[in-house]
Amino acid sequence: MVPEGLRYTAEHEWITTSEADPSVVRVGITDYAQDQLGDVVYVQLPSVGATVSSGESVAEVESTKSVSEIYAPLDGEVIAVNDGLADTPELINSDPYGSGWMMELRLPDPRALEDLLDAAAYQEIVDGS
Repeated sequence: MVPEGLRYTAEHEWITTSEADPSVVRVGITDYAQDQLGDVVYVQLPSVGATVSSGESVAEVESTKSVSEIYAPLDGEVIAVNDGLADTPELINSDPYGSGWMMELRLPDPRALEDLLDAAAYQEIVDGS
């Protein structure tokens, strides 16, 4: 199931905006992505304050099956990371759209979100996999 109201990338990341500040987004990997990875055992997140570019590798998720790169969905500055993943990386498996979030970015241009996939378009990608 692909939750409505989020934006997605073809690389299986989800993005949601902050109600308080539309220039702040939270990023994680989708349920489909975590299912493909298997049991997550380690997560390497970017540093707070890092400037990232869309498409750039910014994090790494290690599972019992493989190591996968996580790519920045948009240009921005990392303003927060989910420190809880250091001790409990399996949150990505158990709650990918909630407590398994990875980072928060401040976007220079929140309109860039409009270029990302909606739930229906992302579902088509998953169905085609």
